[in-house]
Amino acid sequence: MNKNIHTFLGMESEYADASMVVFGVPFDGTTSYRPGTRFAPQVMRAEFVGLETYSPLLDKDLEDFLIFDGGDLELPFGNVEAALNTIKAYTQNILADDKKPLMIGGEHLVSLPTIQAVYEKYPDLRVIHLDAHTDLREHYLDQPLSHASVMRRVWDFLGDGKIFQFGIRSGTKA
Repeated sequence: MNKNIHTFLGMESEYADASMVVFGVPFDGTTSYRPGTRFAPQVMRAEFVGLETYSPLLDKDLEDFLIFDGGDLELPFGNVEAALNTIKAYTQNILADDKKPLMIGGEHLVSLPTIQAVYEKYPDLRVIHLDAHTDLREHYLDQPLSHASVMRRVWDFLGDGKIFQFGIRSGTKA
């Protein structure tokens, strides 16, 4: 059977039936080194088609789960706050329907509104952050909303002891 390379893992479940909703966030508006992460959702969908979905340890197969791919969000170009608001609203709608959101992005900052929305529904949320950098700057290039400050913005509402970072090789001295 040929899988649809335009959906996550080739999944084609209907929204009403799905327990998880995948959506792409093609945004790299605050990237400082190399732009291009806006293409990640499309590339990830195409590359994930060959992913082996069965876990012998858990005796579960991802193909047994009902996953809806909502496509990529249309985000306003050049307006970071409007883009973040769009992402948050979309995530809130998924959560309101008692479904799990799975966002594929995009640069680091796109995580912020999704984490905010999940936190509003689940205030005991903990975040696992896998990165080479802490992303805990107060500002980066005079901007509080940046790929380099995203975990600081998450910390602003989560507080101490709720963010677990792995893979860190450098950060900004406090």
